[in-house]
Amino acid sequence: MNFYRYSVACIAIAPLLLYQIHRGGPRIDMQAVKLCLLPCLPNVVHQVTQVMALFYIGPGVYTIFTRASVIFTALLALAFFPEERAVIRQWQFQLGTLLGLFGAFGVIWFQANAGLHSQHVALPGLLIAFTATFCWALYGVLIKRPSAELGSIRSFGLISFITSALLFPLTLAFGKIATPVHAGAHANLVLVISAVTCITLAHVLYYVAIREIGVALSQSLQLLCPAIAMGLSAWIYGERLTNAQLWSAGILLVGAFLAMRTKPIATAETAENI
Repeated sequence: MNFYRYSVACIAIAPLLLYQIHRGGPRIDMQAVKLCLLPCLPNVVHQVTQVMALFYIGPGVYTIFTRASVIFTALLALAFFPEERAVIRQWQFQLGTLLGLFGAFGVIWFQANAGLHSQHVALPGLLIAFTATFCWALYGVLIKRPSAELGSIRSFGLISFITSALLFPLTLAFGKIATPVHAGAHANLVLVISAVTCITLAHVLYYVAIREIGVALSQSLQLLCPAIAMGLSAWIYGERLTNAQLWSAGILLVGAFLAMRTKPIATAETAENI
């Protein structure tokens, strides 16, 4: 599925990419491809593991748990980008990130496994969700330099193309390449809409946010996603939270509020400073 979604996303960004190339600017050559290749590796792992995680936990709960990527991003940004240490040192960011991590863990830990009637989610599901979350954080850190040097549209054009190419052999080996042909028009329409909105538009805006306010704060702002995800999941799939999960989600959102009160870094950075 993710191979087709990224392929559609690549096609969707192509007209804007060609327009920017026609206007001039950074060249898309082998150096640019090499620059974008490294972020694609954790992105591919994230795309595969996030789908696998949904076999163990609901989409709303997964969305809440994956917001724990803010703490991984903060640690990685601390190591890779000295200019972001001013944000990470602020007590609002530190406390907000820790509360967000605590709340995200509680949301997934207190989900009962309906199939096994156990109190907590199965350990393999937790490990898979953790892997997906860490890889998303690593992707957010590694994409900062390409998006700064090439721009949001150019960098995502290459990222979507390379990611599609890497997902293609995995689809051949473990999936069914002809699935869209046999799927109905409604399923294909959902795939196209999700690709254009949740991949093309979301990634381009994410790259802009990283350039403007930094990696760490951009990830922290994503702590707001669970509220929307839980509402949609409850409406579409009938997913409901337990009392312990509701308390955990509340703690997570308080952490998001604190993290958003940090002052972003200066936006006058150049690619050479990254």
